[in-house]
Amino acid sequence: MSAAVSNKPVPRHKHRNYFMWTMDSLVLILSIVLIIWISIDTFNRTDVLTDHRYMTFQFWVCMVFIADFFMEMYHSSNRSRFFWRHIFVLILSIPYLNIINVLGLPLNHEALYFIRFIPLARGALAFGIVISYLSSNAVTSLFISYLSIMLLVGYFCSLIFYQREAGVNPQVTSYWNALWWSAMNMSTVGCNISPVTPAGKIVAVILPVSGMIIFPLFTVYLTDYVTRAVKRSKDGDTDLLE
Repeated sequence: MSAAVSNKPVPRHKHRNYFMWTMDSLVLILSIVLIIWISIDTFNRTDVLTDHRYMTFQFWVCMVFIADFFMEMYHSSNRSRFFWRHIFVLILSIPYLNIINVLGLPLNHEALYFIRFIPLARGALAFGIVISYLSSNAVTSLFISYLSIMLLVGYFCSLIFYQREAGVNPQVTSYWNALWWSAMNMSTVGCNISPVTPAGKIVAVILPVSGMIIFPLFTVYLTDYVTRAVKRSKDGDTDLLE
């Protein structure tokens, strides 16, 4: 007699988890495209508001971010609590550059360049969620997420520093000067390149603060890793004795 085929429906929460993972992955992919586009525009010294293709693309990316937020809220068991607990995510998803462009708000190039990175913070959150799905260990997931965020912050700050300091600061002759400056400041070692623009001075404060916040997580991860390794070793020795 052949085994009966089960027609048991897939639980709703599994459909929801798969849908949310798919949306977070889409947000992450779109954020990577934004990072590549911003990098190309930075190296080409392209004005933000005059790049109409980028402005259009960023607008629709932000619409996807907002749609993702409200779809997650719809699937939440307590929608009101979800909204207020995650309102920061919604704020990061707003297409500020498009609003500024439509309203004709008089902002300088430094402010516009900083605003350009706001949607990417939403992508960083999505990256953390995707990693949590892929990793079985919470500490490892947290470590990878924070390590990636640290690298992204360092890279973004190097782009901002290069975009504002190149041509003004004689110590910044290429992007590699900016990247080296960013890495040394995030490690709190410091660098002999001194910023001369307001934007450069702002990121000079952001980098060491970020480093002091994120680097202690390496100690937490290594401690957890060594503890688990020692525990596995002791369990193995116990099994051999038995």
